[in-house]
Amino acid sequence: MKTLRILLAPALWLALALPSMAAPVSLAEISRYLNSIQSAQTEFTQQNADGSTSAGRLLIKRPGRMRFEYTGDNTLVLASGGQVAIFDSRSNLPPEQYPLSRTPLNLILARNVDLTRAKMVVGHGEVNGMTTVTAQDPARPEVGTITLYFSPSPLRLEQWVVTDETGSQTLVRLGALQPGEFPPSTFLIDSEMGRRK
Repeated sequence: MKTLRILLAPALWLALALPSMAAPVSLAEISRYLNSIQSAQTEFTQQNADGSTSAGRLLIKRPGRMRFEYTGDNTLVLASGGQVAIFDSRSNLPPEQYPLSRTPLNLILARNVDLTRAKMVVGHGEVNGMTTVTAQDPARPEVGTITLYFSPSPLRLEQWVVTDETGSQTLVRLGALQPGEFPPSTFLIDSEMGRRK
């Protein structure tokens, strides 16, 4: 018995000395939270793969619509109608467009987010008090992943990191999401093209 106490003592001391690690928020609860975000806006800061940073305002209208308005110029990234359009303020050309399904942002803009789907979540844990979820499209794992960071109490999306098919990463930090109502034209790519002519 004395030997057992001696063996257990270091483990008990270690348990008391280390900060308690909170269990990550469940995938079902995170799915419910993401589905509760219907129409919202916030400020954001972005760190790009090349080390540059930018900031602006983000508008979200689920399902399927997102608008990044960058401060300091007329650059805009618009997701709508299954497409992503990049309006470059330095170019007179039409916006570069590609399918929304080619970006992991498609996962959080889905009509029904379900992170419990088979092969969708490839990482789920806790880092510095935040729950992390790394997800991919099971049908298109080659397009990359998105790692979402949530503060647990109250549950809130704090930031995400998109890793594309080349391994390049883009970090987006969010302010507090606020409810917002936007006219339909806010998310229409054709309307934006017409406005810029």
